[in-house]
Amino acid sequence: MEELNGKIALITGASRGIGRAIAYELAKKGAKVIINYKGSEEKAKSLAQEIEKMGKKAYLARFDVANSQEVRNEIKKIEKNIGNIQILINNAGIVRDSLLLKMKEEDWDKVIKTNLYSIFYVTQTVLPMMIKERWGRIINISSVVAFTGNPGQTNYAAAKAGIIGFSKALALEVAGRNITVNVIAPGYIETDMTAGLPEKVKEAFLQQIPLKRAGLPEEVAYLAAFLASEKANYITGCVFHINGGLFRD
Repeated sequence: MEELNGKIALITGASRGIGRAIAYELAKKGAKVIINYKGSEEKAKSLAQEIEKMGKKAYLARFDVANSQEVRNEIKKIEKNIGNIQILINNAGIVRDSLLLKMKEEDWDKVIKTNLYSIFYVTQTVLPMMIKERWGRIINISSVVAFTGNPGQTNYAAAKAGIIGFSKALALEVAGRNITVNVIAPGYIETDMTAGLPEKVKEAFLQQIPLKRAGLPEEVAYLAAFLASEKANYITGCVFHINGGLFRD
């Protein structure tokens, strides 16, 4: 059943990992997906081809979410050439891990800009389109570390916690416009980002997870697709944990 038939969805950081899985799932549900990427052009093109093989629509949008001018220029092109964006998945993110005592200012700035400022840039630019449509879904990807913390990730945890405050405030601002804003906070998910961790670190993570396994990007994507659908009309300002029981509130 194509629950998102004809909807236009922008997914940032969609060339790999969670973003890729979400783009694919939304396309399966009938959405026209816009695959944002910065450097992984080959992977972005590969995803677009996979989606088109299903008989669905996919478009590539290369821009740096941490560059406000690039964001505004490229999203305006999307509006002109494809149409109003109705579903926005703010997923793009990076890590630059270091203990705070040794953290370089540039690593703090880069993570905060890419993971938090980007949500301001992209959402502010897309929001007028949703208001025109009188319908919108904004889904922001946070992290379990926004709640638990993690040594060496003060920058990442601060950015991901900021996403939650941003989302709760925006949900109140736009509810009267038939626009919902929700957050997904994944735990340990099998992605390129986690694949590079040492085996001992991976094993330590798994020991803390009650389900004793890592999550799959597709499992996050199923939740995102539900929140983007009409079935989630009465859900806004909420945070959804998907972490195998690692954190429960």
